[in-house]
Amino acid sequence: MQYFNLHTHSFRNQENVVELVNQYPQEFTDAFPQYSIGIHPWFIVEDRIESELAIIESKLNESACLAVGECGLDKRIDISFELQQTVFERQLLLAELYKKPVVIHCVAAFQELISIKKKLKITVPILIHGFSKNEQVAKELVANGCYISFGKYLMRMPQLESVLKDMPNDRFFLETDTDEQTIQEVYALAAQYKGLSIPQIKELVTINFSTIFGAHYPIKQITK
Repeated sequence: MQYFNLHTHSFRNQENVVELVNQYPQEFTDAFPQYSIGIHPWFIVEDRIESELAIIESKLNESACLAVGECGLDKRIDISFELQQTVFERQLLLAELYKKPVVIHCVAAFQELISIKKKLKITVPILIHGFSKNEQVAKELVANGCYISFGKYLMRMPQLESVLKDMPNDRFFLETDTDEQTIQEVYALAAQYKGLSIPQIKELVTINFSTIFGAHYPIKQITK
């Protein structure tokens, strides 16, 4: 059974790892076996929005494109929050149209995220990547139908042990994002925090992966 890395910016091409590589529209390459594509709130450029959305939509029917994102909301940057919401909502609607999950970047805007999800009646899976908040936030996200992915902050913030330990087994993923740590190291720590073996963690994430991505990436392709 392979490892699954929900979100990475560095393709390592390891035989036993399925990597969902983050891509930006203007830098797209078809070099990756599976990827997500989206407009990150940090990199919104008004005069490129239409062309970038067109690129995203053009990729959503490709089998290698497993998700929209990363996209989302960030209250700690200078880009207009209203503009961020507009770009985010348009990407959510594309994801809903093409029935693709969404990998989310969210900073200090979880209530707005939940509100937008409800307003637009989004039914595709919402995957919060790089989670670093407390149990209360995690529980509210899960209660509103979101999935949560742990990675570099899990490695750096011991207080996330209790958050992961209490996370329902059918609602979490693991990732490396931009970190130098390997996905194997993330799985090892997650197993320790969950009180499980690494094979048990791999099985849980594999099941979750199949639930979210199975229609586009059959489970037989990630097992041995």
